[in-house]
Amino acid sequence: MRRSVLWAVLCAAMPLTSAGARILIPMDLAQTNHLMAYGVAYHALQRGEELEWLLNYRGGSFLMDDEEATRRDCALAGVAWEEKGGAEAVAILDEIEKSNMEVVLLEKAPTIAVYVPPSDDPWDDAVVLALEYAEIPYDKLWDEEVLGGVLPRYDWLHLHHEDFTGQYGKFYASYHSAPWYIEQVRMNEKEAAKNGYRKVWQLKHAVAGRIKEYIAQGGFVFSMCSATDSFDIALAADGVDIVDSVYDGDAPEAGCERKLDPSRGLAFTDYRLEMNPLVYEYSDIDMTREASLRGQDNDFFNLFDFSAKEDPVPTMLTQCHVNVVRGFMGQTTSFRKSLLKKSVVILAEVPGQDEVRYIHGNYGNGTFTFYGGHDPEDYQHQVGDPPTQLELHPGSPGYRLILNNILFPAAKKQERKT
Repeated sequence: MRRSVLWAVLCAAMPLTSAGARILIPMDLAQTNHLMAYGVAYHALQRGEELEWLLNYRGGSFLMDDEEATRRDCALAGVAWEEKGGAEAVAILDEIEKSNMEVVLLEKAPTIAVYVPPSDDPWDDAVVLALEYAEIPYDKLWDEEVLGGVLPRYDWLHLHHEDFTGQYGKFYASYHSAPWYIEQVRMNEKEAAKNGYRKVWQLKHAVAGRIKEYIAQGGFVFSMCSATDSFDIALAADGVDIVDSVYDGDAPEAGCERKLDPSRGLAFTDYRLEMNPLVYEYSDIDMTREASLRGQDNDFFNLFDFSAKEDPVPTMLTQCHVNVVRGFMGQTTSFRKSLLKKSVVILAEVPGQDEVRYIHGNYGNGTFTFYGGHDPEDYQHQVGDPPTQLELHPGSPGYRLILNNILFPAAKKQERKT
């Protein structure tokens, strides 16, 4: 059925809007499609509407004016909503004022970019899957665009399983003869030469530096999987060759490990590099091995409970209808807590372990958020695996955390109260 015809049918069944009514999109267990609810909120912002994000109220619900377009979007997306009269809306806001809850005004639909090679399949990136499922528009960028200065056009940038150290994800031992790996090397070497760099790692260090500048100037960066620790390591290396000959044709620079300066990175310090080119790991930051030893049935992480009024930013990033989230693997699965900089805010951790899954921090006028793992609904994603069908996971807690980050730049900036 065409969307216009479906909408006509739905309109006939909808009750008339009462004066002063507002729409509440609940985000607790009453919600029928949590992920699409973010798309509804984003589309309202695109139309120039403002809405309120009710932090810690029913899982982080959205409250907005009762507009026909919003009802239409909810109906077409299968998103549950509740009509609230003026007195009911006031009662909700009064409850929020008296509790560990807060109202954050969302004012503007953020412009979104995803850093991704042109050849990547969309299902290789969980954020792209989330954006496309929620029908949130985005642009794709790669090295040439980043170095060309386009980042200031965007409010929010996503990095996924890119390797900013120039080691092609350290897939050499397992996949160096695979056609896709050979093509990846060829494509990256061509991109480096086109941008005036002799080695791929030099290109990637430069790109990481530009992204760091973007954050300092007020950008929001969200990273998953290997784009978390490899990005920080590239910033710390900053022109130092830490790459073995199987990746760039010559040995690493003598004493390269001592030449790293973690103070140039954003999140990690005092880590040790994994210099063996055949070991599928960048450093001891990642805790994939520890997570794998727990096994899928015992792999969970806990979201921190923040004070919504005193710490609205981490509260926004952890809004969910559950407090415990199933773990999932990635090239970088989680981060060693003892190697975090003191300025980093832990958003989620594995209980009883020196292991965190989700972190946030400020740099200059902007922010960064790192989320370990590859795909929240594919426990151990492998090269060539079929894409995750988000239609089967409309209430995915792991994907909700991604979408919190997409709406985060829309919030009216508030001064921290502590």
